[in-house]
Amino acid sequence: MADQTHVSEILSDGSDRDESASAPSAESAKVADYDVAVVGASLAGCTAAIMLARSGARVALVEKSPDPRSFKRICTHYIQSSGVRPLERMGLIEPMMQAGAVRARACAWTRWGWVEPAADSKSPTGINLRRERLDPLIREAAAETPGVDLVLGHTVHELLYDGEQVSGCKAGDPHGHTLELRTRLVVGADGRGSRVAKLARVATKTSPHGRFAYGAYFEGPHYARHPNSSLWLLDPDMVGAFPTDSGLTFYAVMPAMKHLPQFRDDPVAALKSFVAAVPDAPPIARSRLVGEITGKIDMTNVINTPTAPGLALVGDAASAVDPLWGVGCGFALQSSEWLADSVAPALSGREPLEQGLRRYRRRHARGLKGHTREILDYATGRKINAGEKLFFSAASYDERTAKVFEAFGSRNIGPGRMLATGIPLAALASARRSVSRRGASPSHPARVAASSGGEASEGMG
Repeated sequence: MADQTHVSEILSDGSDRDESASAPSAESAKVADYDVAVVGASLAGCTAAIMLARSGARVALVEKSPDPRSFKRICTHYIQSSGVRPLERMGLIEPMMQAGAVRARACAWTRWGWVEPAADSKSPTGINLRRERLDPLIREAAAETPGVDLVLGHTVHELLYDGEQVSGCKAGDPHGHTLELRTRLVVGADGRGSRVAKLARVATKTSPHGRFAYGAYFEGPHYARHPNSSLWLLDPDMVGAFPTDSGLTFYAVMPAMKHLPQFRDDPVAALKSFVAAVPDAPPIARSRLVGEITGKIDMTNVINTPTAPGLALVGDAASAVDPLWGVGCGFALQSSEWLADSVAPALSGREPLEQGLRRYRRRHARGLKGHTREILDYATGRKINAGEKLFFSAASYDERTAKVFEAFGSRNIGPGRMLATGIPLAALASARRSVSRRGASPSHPARVAASSGGEASEGMG
């Protein structure tokens, strides 16, 4: 855009601030022109801002908190390996490691045994860093990116329109000043319950959640599979352990709603008791609570249409789904990368913006729709089904099935590929094991067939 006025010019003049003002007013409104306004400066918003600016766009990154070191507090902090690529593109892996990040794969306990990552796994390694350190780090990287202006302490309260198309937004600060951002694209990266999505009135679908969540950081001895993250799939409850910086481990539980009363009475004691009771339990009883326990009871899944004319949603603003599988951080990073790549040609003037938004909508659906469908189904609090029993049981002893389990669990492949490869491998492994066990105990064929068939026949349902 030519002859633009930018936020940095407006906010640099302290004489414009009236500390006595209490609400936005027309007299205090200022106008600035950008290619993109990104609303929300957490993982999704900062990623979008960095990548859009690197493609040549002028970006206003608007964050409601005035504190550049603010961070998301309810989060396991685990970034699946599928979310590592955007971090690599932004050059953030090394700074994260310097901040104490832990590279980790994921292990899963099932009632058939542990599913371990293969030694020759081709999947990238995930990464763990507390949001207390990660959020300020990525926000600083965004602020230092040429083409990005970070606007702290402003809350978007209105979208601007040119006909049916979003053409900018208005944001106010606590002193009553309004900043009007005129843009070609507004990106909602303002998380679960996105205000931008509500202002745009995009189509929304909700899905119930049958579990609740509590978690906290603990300092103490490492558990057996450290530094890998571990999940205990207790069917239908879940327990997780996520090692991170400073020698801390985040212990999380997601029980069915019937357990809620004991957590209401004493959440810390209930958390420790729940974790200590799992098979091969980690040493939470010998660990010290660091900070406060956090929890969330209402985890209704919210799916918003990710685009509208002149508008796109990324991260939880587009799709806030069950955190049980640790997908939130990865989906935030990935969706922002997809958006930036999709609209870059339009923002450089090579095609209409709607074409870029259609490309992003298709890419978002291709990357997340199948995973979302599967996640929403399990989020109801149901027990695992017949196909999952077959897959999980075989993954505990068959390396080829375990590789598919890891690739799917880390969201490097989708449900379609998992079904096409993992289920046949699991069925073959189960049949081979059944034959092997019958051959090993010819004097008790009926008993052996029953015990080995418990995996295959129960799994096939």
